[in-house]
Amino acid sequence: MRGADPLRRLERRISLRLDARRALRRLARSLPAIAQIVAGVVMAYAFARYVLDHELPIVAVTVTISALGFARDARPRRVLETVVGILVGIVVAALIVLAVGRGVWQLALILAVALIVARLVSASTGFAVAAAVQSMLVAVLPDPEGGVFERAVDGLVGGVVALLVTALIPRLDVLRTRGESRALFSLLVESLKGVAEALRRGDTAAAELALSRSRRTQPLIDEWTTSLESARAVAAYSPWLRRGRARLAAEAELLGSADLVTRHVRSIARRVEILVRDGLERPGLAHLLDEAAVIVEALGRSVDDASERDRARVLGLAMSGELSPDTVPGAVRVPDQVVVVLLRSLVFDTLIVCGLTRAEARQSLPPL
Repeated sequence: MRGADPLRRLERRISLRLDARRALRRLARSLPAIAQIVAGVVMAYAFARYVLDHELPIVAVTVTISALGFARDARPRRVLETVVGILVGIVVAALIVLAVGRGVWQLALILAVALIVARLVSASTGFAVAAAVQSMLVAVLPDPEGGVFERAVDGLVGGVVALLVTALIPRLDVLRTRGESRALFSLLVESLKGVAEALRRGDTAAAELALSRSRRTQPLIDEWTTSLESARAVAAYSPWLRRGRARLAAEAELLGSADLVTRHVRSIARRVEILVRDGLERPGLAHLLDEAAVIVEALGRSVDDASERDRARVLGLAMSGELSPDTVPGAVRVPDQVVVVLLRSLVFDTLIVCGLTRAEARQSLPPL
């Protein structure tokens, strides 16, 4: 038992260090959003307070914060949807307050009507929540000097500022998508290398680990998709990101290709996990998987260096000639040859990504 105590302490220290690193990474990713929110709130408050002379522009501030938020999806359309939801809640509450005043049952009525209208207007749950929260501010707080609809004006100010800030102070999603693409391709390469090692040693544990890694790729695909869509939407409006539009379009094409490659890697990992249960070593297939890992690694690097795509094409063409199920050393059984066929699909799609036509990619492969 005494020997276990140092291990537990070491485990706790490692866990604390990992938690600290995750917290710092989370903070670093949030810094652009923090700067955007702070700038937006200051602008909205200053305009409502000193230009419109509103004594207490609470709604202008809260609308700006709610519309911008920390969501990864910072598209102007999402911001606009949030702003509209907020304004719906404010206007509904203001009309009911004018008609029946304030009180407990009026509070229930305002909230119910705001939620009903919001659900009729939009299918987004965030839209309904935004409308409900702002309607409660109008219902609970006393009327400002300018009347109950002054808060609607403040809400409009906050919404306009949020949209302006989204376009003029982007969250650097152009850079964030690169991090997500690197993480995805790194995991794909690790999965392929793990599959190769499993085949080389006939190791079931290595195959299971590689399969587990390949299954962790879907969240990365989803995150990359969200960030890239957000970056392209912001770049369409922002004058500062015009130069990045072409690169984002190219990255969108690479994302589609990465999705295909990911599906192939998962299929290969699943097949190999079953195949190595017999404990046999398969160095011929392992060599092909090593080559596939190098090709996918080059494809991933093409996000930063376009010449890597040419390298991936050269490597893919060199490997394609080896992908005849009948000539791979040791691949004499049908289950082994299925892995070769799956590798053919991976190389075929990779060559198309690298600029070959479907006919050229098909011609590079030996006949089955």
